[in-house]
Amino acid sequence: MIKGKTAYLKRLTSKIKMPSVDVGRELDGSTPPSVFIGSWNYPKVYAGPMIAPLQGDTSIMDMPESWIPDNKTQEDIIGYRLNLVRGKQTVKITDLDNLFVEKLQEISLASNSIDSEAEFGNKPRGMSFSDQHTPHGPSALIEKFNIDNVKWDRELEKVFYDTDLKAAEAVLGLHNKEIPFSSIQKAFSVGTMGVGSRRKMVPTRWSITACDSTIGDQLLRQVKQYDVIDCCRVYEFSSLNNYYAVLMVPTQWQFEWMEAFLHVLRREEVIFSDYEHNSGKKGYSRVGGCYYTSKMAVLEALSQERKQAGVIVLREAYHGYIPLGVFNVRENIRSAVNQPYREFEDMKTSLAYISTKLRLRMEKFIKQSDLLKEMLQSRQTTLDSFISTKLSPETNVLM
Repeated sequence: MIKGKTAYLKRLTSKIKMPSVDVGRELDGSTPPSVFIGSWNYPKVYAGPMIAPLQGDTSIMDMPESWIPDNKTQEDIIGYRLNLVRGKQTVKITDLDNLFVEKLQEISLASNSIDSEAEFGNKPRGMSFSDQHTPHGPSALIEKFNIDNVKWDRELEKVFYDTDLKAAEAVLGLHNKEIPFSSIQKAFSVGTMGVGSRRKMVPTRWSITACDSTIGDQLLRQVKQYDVIDCCRVYEFSSLNNYYAVLMVPTQWQFEWMEAFLHVLRREEVIFSDYEHNSGKKGYSRVGGCYYTSKMAVLEALSQERKQAGVIVLREAYHGYIPLGVFNVRENIRSAVNQPYREFEDMKTSLAYISTKLRLRMEKFIKQSDLLKEMLQSRQTTLDSFISTKLSPETNVLM
């Protein structure tokens, strides 16, 4: 399944042709702060800063937590990201005493934007889009790199100097102190966390999933101790050519993520999914990082409410959708579960309501699913009886 989704999204991103910022071999600008660690040729990787050819505060360009709440458009976000120039050098993931890597660590610990100067071996070219990480503009090998004095974030600084603190404990502690996820992930990726001798750099896409799963696993241990919700709930949110429906049902924890891509390339209608029972997930998800980030987002909401539930998340991506990274999933679901929810008597009526908001027929989601299908069968709900459920158009409440 992951091969299918990966191939689909690779085909989609290969068709994206957009102009990115045009800069020469020398760049005098500002890093939001932002760093990027590649995964190619691991354990020797391309690492470096991302710099905008602008002076002053460029923090909005690498602050995904603010984009959805501030109603930024897809065009706004792509504009921010394609104005970031990626500089890179080949470094070993354990070479944290490298002066270049030390500058990257300073950037990742910064509390604000940093004036930066870079000289590249060649004129930066190209751009990058991915379903895992946010896009960025042109890139090139960096030969010289300097930054102004950096003011560190106090909480990130404490973690950096605590060389007896395990990386997972550092990530959890920072999350509990409401440090933005993107700040935690960047600091984690450049080796500023963990027991001193074990510290190393982690490729950006891997570090995102590592932080999502570390936080999610801790939240799940808490949520499993709480009482189960007493009715079915439906949360919804739409943005950036996506619709999300989060169905919570009164059971012990179980989880399924389903995402449909509808007419994004041409006339295709494809669904990718994965799930877990109460015992948890074994092995890496067949749908990649979206699974872990969506799971973390719903567990945040349950933990804050001190409740437990089974959760089904349905996502539809429509024509015009462009992969922007898993932040898109995390922040949309966070926005969804922060909205008032609708209450329903049972799964059948909940799904009938959701079906009025979907463009793809609910039967196709059910056919693709593992957990949802199983839950319906355990409640002796047939597909025919589900389809027969009607809505009152006047009240939009199930009859």
